[in-house]
Amino acid sequence: MSVPEKAGGKQDGRFKPGRSGNPAGKPKGARHKVTLAIEAILEGEAEALTRKAVELAQAGDITALRLCMDRLAPVRRDRPVTFDLPKIETADDLPKATQAIMEAVAGGDLTPSEAAELGKLVDAHAKAIEVTDLHRRLAALEGGRT
Repeated sequence: MSVPEKAGGKQDGRFKPGRSGNPAGKPKGARHKVTLAIEAILEGEAEALTRKAVELAQAGDITALRLCMDRLAPVRRDRPVTFDLPKIETADDLPKATQAIMEAVAGGDLTPSEAAELGKLVDAHAKAIEVTDLHRRLAALEGGRT
């Protein structure tokens, strides 16, 4: 017996990179049969069910209260963050930006997790500056050749 080049994979050419194994599969946006069945059962009952949940919440049912509050005031995932971040045009500006982020955390204007997300943005911008700088330097070197 010979050992296939890619052990464990199909070798007869049926599966090719970038091609679905089931091109006639479920289309995007298609919904599951159970979801459709539940929606059919609940159709026309949304108002009555909502009213009942509110009544139960008002009567002290903690689960119903939580359900209502989650719909009325959902937990916010992110919030807009406003603070003065120095302009970052060169690598020399990066310490000023990170210092501003640290001072905002120390002053209570940013949470540590918000600062971490902003740090990722600063890091991405720093990489963009670095790549742009390298590209310019390479172009200058190549332009100097004759």
